[in-house]
Amino acid sequence: MPDWPHSPPHRSIEPGTYMVTSGTYGKLPYFSKPERLDFLSEKLFEYAKRYEWNLQAWAVMSNHYHFIGFSTKPAVLGDFISSFHTETARYVNELDKTTNRKVWYQYWDSHITYQKSYYARLKYVHNNPAHHGIVPVAENYTWCSAGWFNMHGEPAFRRTVESFKIDTLKVDDDF
Repeated sequence: MPDWPHSPPHRSIEPGTYMVTSGTYGKLPYFSKPERLDFLSEKLFEYAKRYEWNLQAWAVMSNHYHFIGFSTKPAVLGDFISSFHTETARYVNELDKTTNRKVWYQYWDSHITYQKSYYARLKYVHNNPAHHGIVPVAENYTWCSAGWFNMHGEPAFRRTVESFKIDTLKVDDDF
């Protein structure tokens, strides 16, 4: 199947682990307040559960998010993201007393098929709030998995993930 030239291809058909990234339209910070970030995070978890995605890492920020998740039915990813984006867009549009404003732009997904790539991407997602300068230490950012991973991850696994370099990863993340 040829790729559509104006959007990223979505080939989430094989069961497995995927990294998903999405940004707001125009990179605008629609989710800049704590209550909005709370809502966005809660809805991410709600829709992940509804569509049977096991989230392994996440970072939710004012104008974009990343997550790594596993699914045995990844073909539902489009429905998951569409439902999630629709509800969260309605929420911020209602708060801002705006109708039919486009909130979300697109999403990108990549199937993670190599263990080393998985570890590097876990580190990348955990550290994303620090990468963007939101906080000096990602574990201190409420809306990402770094703090949870630091407290609950097996020490040997944490050390393994932290040992990976992320400077050469190719991730659309110019937010």
